[in-house]
Amino acid sequence: MLTVRRGKNGKSGFVPVTACVVDPLRAYRHERDRLSGVKGSTFFLIENGVRLTDCGARYNFAQVCQRIGLRQPQKFGKHGHGPRIHDLRHTFAVRTIIDWYREGLDPDREMIKLSTYLGHTKPEFTYWYIEAVPELLQLASDRAARSLADGGAK
Repeated sequence: MLTVRRGKNGKSGFVPVTACVVDPLRAYRHERDRLSGVKGSTFFLIENGVRLTDCGARYNFAQVCQRIGLRQPQKFGKHGHGPRIHDLRHTFAVRTIIDWYREGLDPDREMIKLSTYLGHTKPEFTYWYIEAVPELLQLASDRAARSLADGGAK
């Protein structure tokens, strides 16, 4: 379990991680401490031992995307066009909801979990993902049509 301090909307929270993530995170922490000589509650640091900012995260993500071919290389450290770090969040949310439909789960009952995980203050703020993706909108529409045909039962 990761502890996030001052996350979205200034809230703190916990993020569950799978077992396959724990060892790489521990290895990063060990190497970070060895190289920087800084130990503390801040997990992601830049070279001089200072906390990684959101701007720094976006910049580094863009640089990695350029190196692996997801963005065209740019001069002078520019970001260029291509995937954004926030797109990972969007993809995670949409795929989670699609999986619920495919597994026959009730998205209305599951949505609070995703809302909490994403740091939304209300589940209504998470529902917009349904209309943001045509496949997801179709799955929701099909479910609503079946519910109406069954006399309102989910």
